[in-house]
Parts: sequence; structure tokens; C-alpha cells
Amino acid sequence: MSSQSSLPTAAEEGFKDASAYDTHRPSYPPEAVDAFLANLKLAAQSDFVNVVEIAAGTGKFTELLAARPERFAVKAIEPHAGMREKLSDKDLQGVEVIDGKADKMPVGDEWGDACIAAQAFHWFATPESLKEIHRVLRPGAIFGGIWNIEDYNKPPAWEATTKWEKKLNDFILSLDDGLPRFRHMKWKEVFEQQPNPFQVIKDAFTDHLPRFSLPLGEDSVKWTVWLTEDALWARFNTLSQIAVLKGDERGAAEKLFRDAMHGDDVERNDKGEIALHGVTYFVWTDRI
Repeated sequence: MSSQSSLPTAAEEGFKDASAYDTHRPSYPPEAVDAFLANLKLAAQSDFVNVVEIAAGTGKFTELLAARPERFAVKAIEPHAGMREKLSDKDLQGVEVIDGKADKMPVGDEWGDACIAAQAFHWFATPESLKEIHRVLRPGAIFGGIWNIEDYNKPPAWEATTKWEKKLNDFILSLDDGLPRFRHMKWKEVFEQQPNPFQVIKDAFTDHLPRFSLPLGEDSVKWTVWLTEDALWARFNTLSQIAVLKGDERGAAEKLFRDAMHGDDVERNDKGEIALHGVTYFVWTDRI
């Protein structure tokens, strides 16, 4: 089945270099993955389990699912052709790569024992997507979202570990293009805007029933990774708002980045690698 990508133009352009994204975007800490899957009731399952992964991208999280001791059957949904091709080339065991969108998935009703969106839910946090996620999950199954968030790409309210990471974070925030990002935290609103119990009584015979439980479960795991300056610049460039910069704007962005690398609180190891700080943040909610 074929579908056109529903990504905004800036995201489509920013993610077009799927190989760079796959190489430089981080994987997820094992302890965070274990905790996340435990809350989705997927950890230590002995029977076959059906998992729908929305916006699987190049498969950064899909690879972890395929390598688990549990026997997951994964339908990996991805609208971006370049990323989907990169994921397909990995030929992961138990994974079916499918062209589709969050609000229109070629998956049967109540097929999924869980649904996961890794590094992506903020792009499609809409009532239409929530309705579709509800449709593909069996009753009582769980939807979960997980994100790797570097300090330079964090929400404004979160504290940066260092001054140089805050400097880059301020720069990223200054490039706001009006598109939905994790750091805006507006993706939570799609759950909060579900009808309340009094509305449920009033609308019992309509399509306005709540679909997922509240409050959301939330947890996080902090991490530090060591990268060369060039590798850190390459990783910084996987952010769509940086990837789309051209000409003088790109030059100015790189200058700001290189200047930040000379900050007095930049920590380097004996290999000259730089300590980058971040958090893996995840949420989960039951399908009603």
C-alpha cells in the first residue's frame, strides 16, 4: 500500500538525508528501554506479541525491538520514503516495514498488543491519529511515546547541564518555525482535550468518548555520551531546523556551534571527546 508523506515540508527536507540521521542520531539507553517496555507490559513476555510502531524512521528503536529476547511481531509504519528504505534495508527479524501514516495505518482493527512512537509523536499528536491508534490496539493495550532529548534541544523549562548546551538550546529555540516539536510539550494536549466523564455521559452515543487513560505515566533516564566535535556537529545537524539551513545562515549556525565548543565548561576526555548530556523521556497510557 502506498501513501504520500504527511510530514511538513521543513521536516521532509530536514530528514531527507536518512543515512546521516541513522548514523548520528543516538540509540536509547538499555535501562530506559527496559523500563519503557515494562510499562507497556511488553517486557519478559513469552508469547508472540504484536507491536505497531508509528513513524519508525530509519529504525533506531525498531532495531532494539528486533534484538529483544521477547518474540515481537512488529509492523513498522513510516511515511518518509528515504527513511523507510533505510529501515527496509536492515531486514530486521520479525519486522514488516509499511508505508503509512499515523492517522491512516494499513493495520487491522485491534491487531496491536502495544503501539509505540519513538522520537515522533509530537509530529502527529492529533485527535485523528489518536483515534487511529485506538483502532489498531486491542482493549487494554498500551500506547507509549519515547524520546531522546539532548540538552541543546530540550524544552525551555528544563535546566541545561552546562552553559554551552544552554547557548545552543537558546539558538534552537530562536529558530522556531511554528511546527510541532517535542520541546513545546503541546503534544500532551491531545490527551488532555479528551472528553471528561460528564461529557462522556452526555455524548455516550456519539464518537466523542475518551480513548486513552489519564494521567499519562511518565518517567525518564539521564545520560551522558562522549563525541568528537565533528561528530557532535553532525548530530546537531540531524535536527530538521538545522539541516534546512543554507548559505550564510548555515555558516552562522556553524560559527555559533564552534564558538560554543570553546566554552569554559566544555568537558573533554583524554581523547578530546566532548561530554553531551541528555535524557530519555517516555510516557504511556492505556487504551480504553
